[in-house]
Parts: sequence; structure tokens; C-alpha cells
Amino acid sequence: MSVRTQSSEQSAEAVHRAGFACFVGRPNAGKSTLTNALVGQKVAITANQPQTTRHTVRGIVHRPDAQLILVDTPGLHKPRTLLGERLNDVVRTTWAEVDVIGFCLPANEKIGPGDRFIAKELAGIRKTPKVAIVTKTDLVDSKTLAEQLIAIDQLGRELGIEWAEIVPVSAVGAKQVDLLADLLVPLLPEGPALYPEGDLTDEPEQVMIAELIREAALEGVRDELPHSIAVVVEEMLPREDRPADRPLLDIHANVYIERPSQKGIIIGPKGKRLKEVGIKSRKHIEALLGTPVFLDLHVKVAKDWQRDPKQLRKLGF
Repeated sequence: MSVRTQSSEQSAEAVHRAGFACFVGRPNAGKSTLTNALVGQKVAITANQPQTTRHTVRGIVHRPDAQLILVDTPGLHKPRTLLGERLNDVVRTTWAEVDVIGFCLPANEKIGPGDRFIAKELAGIRKTPKVAIVTKTDLVDSKTLAEQLIAIDQLGRELGIEWAEIVPVSAVGAKQVDLLADLLVPLLPEGPALYPEGDLTDEPEQVMIAELIREAALEGVRDELPHSIAVVVEEMLPREDRPADRPLLDIHANVYIERPSQKGIIIGPKGKRLKEVGIKSRKHIEALLGTPVFLDLHVKVAKDWQRDPKQLRKLGF
């Protein structure tokens, strides 16, 4: 049995560790899903389109022996726009500041140029320990998994990366997720907890709410839209004249797209799609805040915002 299950007197004498880990990998390599599985609550948005994570979302894993703070970065990719370049800068800055890096590689896809691009960047970061995490193991058989593990070991040798661990996990099937936490913890520095017990993320609520709306808006939308959607929560106000036992929070948010032609896609025929986005995201927002919510959504055009520094700033990038 591990020491953690023993009496609190003993664990009080045991070393406590606290530090930051970040997951890197190609867009859609399973980083956000893994963050959510480790924290046990939905803190990073997950959607099937690449490039859904724009903000560094920290998920916090509280354990008797450690506090593991997960920094979820956007996927590193070859940038095509100013936004793309800024996202890549965010990634590199994050890597330099964390205590351990988890490199996510999906079990169901062979190592490709995108993975090599990231691995080369990682090889340049000498001091930080690196753990290779094989994600989505529920989608492959044991032979395919074994081949992927060998390929990752090989990739490390080729580029001079010494993996601290190579761990297969399935966040969806909750397989080996706890083991991954057990392996990351010893790589953290010794020290007291950095966040109060009970905190799951240090993202401001408004940013998280915007992300939940954005996730709902991305679902089922054709491939040309993912990069073009930004959401800004304009205001959150408790509804006046409500009885104490029946509070209601009014949230007003704008969904920004780049071109007028995209407006119809988001709103849908007779506003049906936007209504669905509202219903879906409201459910998650209420779960996050623990209070009933009235959500007021508006779709606005911010022309070519991804290429315009002024608009990027306004939309929080």
C-alpha cells in the first residue's frame, strides 16, 4: 500500500510537494480531457475541433501528500495568423516555468510531423523533467499500444530526450489516471500547498463561463469556424428583488465571429442553434457556479479579429 493511506500523523511527517505540470501535444491530443479527469471536474474545455483551448487553465489536484497544479496550454502548431503566433509564445513561456512537462501522444495515431515538431522544441528545454503520456488507450488493442510505446521511446533516443516516465492512460475510461498523478508528484519540488483546499482552478469565473459558451458554440459547427469564435462575458449581475432562497444570476455574453456570413451558422434557422448553445452552456455554468442562471447571448461580427492586434487585445488575447 502507498504511504498516503496511512494515518495522518505519519503523513504529516512525510514530505509534501507542490508544483506545476503542463500537458503539451498536438491540438486534440487529449490534453484537456486528461486535465478534467485528474481534477475530477470540468475545468478545461474539450471539443472535437483542434485549437479549442485559448487560455492557460490551471486545474488543481489536491492530495494529502501533494498539490499538483495543471497548466493546460493551447496546442503548439505551425502558426498561420498573429493569433497562432501568440498562442505558440504562450506555450513556450509556460514550458519554461513549470516543474514537469507531460507530452501527450494519442495511442490511435502514429507519431507524425506535428509530434516531432513539438518533441524537437522539448529537447531544447534541458532542465524540466518530461513524461510521455500515451492518451486514448481505450481506442486501440494491446499490440498497437505496445508499438506506440516503443515508437515514443525511440523518438526520445533520437532527439536526446530522457523520458522520466512513459505512461499509457485513458482519461475517458479513467484507466491509469491516478497512476499518472502518482508518477508526476515525485517530480515536483518540496513545499506547502500553493492554493487553498477546495480550489479547482484559478481562472476567473468570467473566463471559464466564456469558455463553456464557446465550447457549446463550437459543437457541430463546420470546420471553418473553430478559430473564428471568441466569447466575452460582458456582465454578471444577481437579479434584484429575488427571494434569498431563489437567487438568479443574469449573464450577458457576446459571441464574436469574423465575418457576417458566419452569423447564420451560429444562430441557425429561426435562432434554433443559438438557443441550443444557450441551453447547453447554461447547464454547465449552473453546475460551475452552483446557482440558477439567466443567459443572454448575442452574436456580433468583429472583422478579421485574429489578424488585428487591437481586436485581439479587446477579446483577451
